[in-house]
Amino acid sequence: MAREFGRNARVSSQMQKELSMILQRDINDSRLGFITINEVVVTKDLAVAKIYVTVLNVDEQGKKANVKLLNEMSPVIRHQLAKRMRLRHISDLRFYYDDSFDTGMRVAELLSDLDKKPADSIQSESGED
Repeated sequence: MAREFGRNARVSSQMQKELSMILQRDINDSRLGFITINEVVVTKDLAVAKIYVTVLNVDEQGKKANVKLLNEMSPVIRHQLAKRMRLRHISDLRFYYDDSFDTGMRVAELLSDLDKKPADSIQSESGED
C-alpha cells in the first residue's frame, strides 16, 4: 500500500515549519518585514526548494526588496536549516512572492462593494422589473 504522503510532501511540510522558526527567531535583520511562509515546493530529487512568501504591510517595491533580500540571505538561512533538519543534503532555497493573499483581499473587497449596492439598483441595471 502506498504512503498517503510522499517524501517530498513530508520534507516540504517540515521545511516550512523550520523556515518559519528560523525567520522568526534566528534572522535579525531590520530590513525584513513581517514575512509569512505560505508554501514550500520541493523538487523530486530535493535539490531545489521554491519558497512562496507573503510580506505584510509593505508596498509593491517593499515586497520585491524583501524577496530579493531573502534570496541574498539564502546561504545563511540554508545553513540554519541544515542544523535543524536531519537530511544528508539540504535543498537550494529560492524565494518567491506569493500574491494569492493580495488577490484574495481584492476579491473580498469587490464582493463587499457588491453587498453595499442596494438590491433595487441591481435589478434596474439588469433590466428586470
